Amino acid sequence: MYSDNIHFWHEAVPIMEPLYPWEFVQIGNCGSPIETERGWLLLTHGVGPLRQYSIGAALLDRDDPSRVLGRLSEPLIHWKNNSRCGYVPNVVYSCGAMVHGDTLIIPYALSDQQTTIALVSLREILDRLS
Repeated sequence: MYSDNIHFWHEAVPIMEPLYPWEFVQIGNCGSPIETERGWLLLTHGVGPLRQYSIGAALLDRDDPSRVLGRLSEPLIHWKNNSRCGYVPNVVYSCGAMVHGDTLIIPYALSDQQTTIALVSLREILDRLS
């Protein structure tokens, strides 16, 4: 959304819609975008069939973040057998990530019962998105 007034947001403009099977039910963001030399790296969560959650990524233009430069066709992180049990099964989710050197650090949870961290090469993910 865009607004010149922090208190009123009237114009919602969708940037992405579900495109791949693993995000057909729902797509959303996983925290704030991360500025990189190639654009804004945005982690997304997708909900697919049988409420199976995954974490994906997209690259947005630095000057016009409503322009999607690329997005992963396959999840970056997806549920596995160890995330099938718990209060909400088949779920992996994150509330954000950070970059340290050339490593994208993604803390995430599994089925509301475990947390872990994924380490991803920033260069490799940007190459896949560009």
